[in-house]
Amino acid sequence: MEKYDVKKAHKQLYSPPRNAFAVVEVPEFRYLAVDGKGDPNTADSYAQAVAALYGTAYTLKFASKKSLQRDFVVAPMEGLWRADDPAVFLTRDKGAWEWTMMISQPEWITEEMVVSAAGEAAAKHPNPAFDGLRFVAFTEGLSVQTLHIGSYDSETPVLQRLHEHYLPYNKLAFNGDHHEIYLSDARRTAPAKLRTILRQPVKRVE
Repeated sequence: MEKYDVKKAHKQLYSPPRNAFAVVEVPEFRYLAVDGKGDPNTADSYAQAVAALYGTAYTLKFASKKSLQRDFVVAPMEGLWRADDPAVFLTRDKGAWEWTMMISQPEWITEEMVVSAAGEAAAKHPNPAFDGLRFVAFTEGLSVQTLHIGSYDSETPVLQRLHEHYLPYNKLAFNGDHHEIYLSDARRTAPAKLRTILRQPVKRVE
């Protein structure tokens, strides 16, 4: 049984260069998603969101393999980050951050399958985040991305170069939430070796 892996199916989007910015066109993806706010290091809601997403994702994987004979690698966690003042991302004022944590799904996964899997996962490991779990689709389109290796708090110089130099120089402006894709498991990887894709949807300006 061939196993679908989004990182291989969309290699260009999941293997950007390090220390350089790449312009990409991001098509529609569908995600399991949970919204929240606050410091991801301390907010209970963040840990609950991650647990609900992974619980549902793995339940979907096993259900798909059993009932459809279609297997897939559970995709990496992704996050959309936003705030009333974008400067809080550079100052690392994490209490002011709003987020949507997500795990992308293969195209054959349906709303009905998600509802069933979330209910099964919630029954095994009750968690208030299941109440807000959604199945969403969106297209980011034109985006700029790079690979960051290091701790999450060391992203600031990269984001400064993107925001203050690369985008203005190339006549690009923000066109969506700051997007991060976590290629490493933070529980098992030293902070200095964490691999994170930093992506910013953009639009061209005159």
